[in-house]
Amino acid sequence: MNCLQSWPEPVVRVQHLSESGITSIPDRYVKKPSDRPVFLESSIGSELNINMPVINMANLYSDDVLLQQKTADLIVDACREWGFFQVVNHGVSHGLMARSREVWREFFKLPPEEKQKYANEPRTYEGYGSRLGVEKGISLDWGDYFFLNYLPIGIRDQNKWPSLPFSCRELIAEYSEEVVKLGGKLMKIFSSNLGLREYYLEEAFGGEGNMSGCMRVNYYPKCPQPDLTLGLSPHSDPGGFTILSPDENVSGLQVRRDGGWVTVDPMPNAFIINIGDQLQILSNSKYKSVEHRVIVNSAKERLSLAFFYNPRGDMLI
Repeated sequence: MNCLQSWPEPVVRVQHLSESGITSIPDRYVKKPSDRPVFLESSIGSELNINMPVINMANLYSDDVLLQQKTADLIVDACREWGFFQVVNHGVSHGLMARSREVWREFFKLPPEEKQKYANEPRTYEGYGSRLGVEKGISLDWGDYFFLNYLPIGIRDQNKWPSLPFSCRELIAEYSEEVVKLGGKLMKIFSSNLGLREYYLEEAFGGEGNMSGCMRVNYYPKCPQPDLTLGLSPHSDPGGFTILSPDENVSGLQVRRDGGWVTVDPMPNAFIINIGDQLQILSNSKYKSVEHRVIVNSAKERLSLAFFYNPRGDMLI
């Protein structure tokens, strides 16, 4: 974590810029031409119009052994070839997913002074933020976020979670608990597919309930010039793996594939799973941690919930 106690320059909320009525974005948000998205009518902004694998997790618990194995093989292939896949019938309540997204939409609609109570610092990033880099003058992305810690319990501080809307803290806890359960199921599959004991990777992460779990809620406001900027610049996730609840109404996530960018078309009530750098290392690079980015939209805002299932901070990888 960064040791800086405060940001090197005043933080500007992207939502404020969006709602101010500007018709052109500030230079700080303009990406160099080679990094800008290419918008094609046929593929919603992707250079490749194909979609990632979709896994029906219910098949893993079928009485049909061949179906179980076929589904496990599909996950292996997705981890090796894509580093990304979507899961349906994953066991997390669809209603809980919808309520969680909605309560965060309500949070970002609160008055600025209410959200500012949770303004974050670069020392931990925990709280309400609008930038990631600490270098002065750095290029900025078109998005705001809220970052919070869930596991291990010792670093969980619910006082840092929003108290408004009133159901927010309760939903954060309920949603995170269910997503951690899903993460545990996936860890067993990841281990078994490598020919390891099903708890091997979980133990490498610190053990059940002792891994690191944190969430970043991403809010991408409308942008008057989406062809010049990005909601999130290209990166791979540094941790174990990510469980993303995407915005079902607005596509935005793009995945690097064969030298181009694939725009993900989210399945209803699905999670998007992507492998992180440390799981790639633990798998001896049999699983791929793949670069991805987020594009923005001139007509619609977009919100997503990314839960990071990581090794505990003191674990040697």
